[in-house]
Amino acid sequence: MTLALGEVTLDRVVEIGRSAYPTTSMLPDSTPEALARHHAWLKPDFWDDAVGDLGARIQTWIVRTPRTTVLIDTGVGNGKARPDSPVWHMREGAWLEDLAAAGLGPEQVDVVLCTHLHVDHVGWNTRWDGARWVPTFPRARYLFAGEEWEFWKWEAASGREPYGCIADSVVPVVEAGQAELVGATHAVDPWLTLESSRGHTPGHVSVRLRTRDGEAVFPGDVMHRTVQVAEPQWSSRFCWDPRAAAATRREFVERHADSGVLVLPAHFPRPGYVVREGAGHRFVPAA
Repeated sequence: MTLALGEVTLDRVVEIGRSAYPTTSMLPDSTPEALARHHAWLKPDFWDDAVGDLGARIQTWIVRTPRTTVLIDTGVGNGKARPDSPVWHMREGAWLEDLAAAGLGPEQVDVVLCTHLHVDHVGWNTRWDGARWVPTFPRARYLFAGEEWEFWKWEAASGREPYGCIADSVVPVVEAGQAELVGATHAVDPWLTLESSRGHTPGHVSVRLRTRDGEAVFPGDVMHRTVQVAEPQWSSRFCWDPRAAAATRREFVERHADSGVLVLPAHFPRPGYVVREGAGHRFVPAA
């Protein structure tokens, strides 16, 4: 998928085409009956008939501004021990080849931007060189929100980070001197700016894109499933602070409703727009 917004182009690279978690497992406060109330607008654009559930992706967005080539989130990665997830464990996927098919080699990436440091957003930060984990993108700056890094560094040191992704996908970048710890409102370039969206994790950030033809936003895991646009009170099972995550999500939905801002969440099967419907909201796909 390639999209153009003014002078900026956006490409998507899908690493894994569906979630390991059914919606009612991912969103513990949801029920099949409540989900069914939204089927009229969720189907077919946001539905996966193969599993009879909402579609989900693990994916990376390539953003090419006139000045900077940026990757937003880097998926699960290859060759990494994730025994709790069979689909992720010691993966041998074609993500790098798919990146190349989108016209991008590792040496052409200027910035890697992780909205947060969960396991499915940092995996391709590093690759195995036969002896150790090294940064996949040799000349890139890796931007991590400082609050996010400090939290996960402590969690990893305390043995509370369950996947080992900080050790194999974040620390090697820091040790290589390619990490840049930034504030939650950091400007990447004149087109891209970070915005705080804490709740899913302590230092979670969204990425705002402004162009001559309009705006887009990459909200990371502010929302995991499309139905959360209509049910913002449903937080995911992986949210650090579910109440704060719900408040952030509700504010995000209200702010973007009928705004014309293109919304590209990390796990939605399609980007689109938040629109008002009666007293609530829904999501409509981008053309």
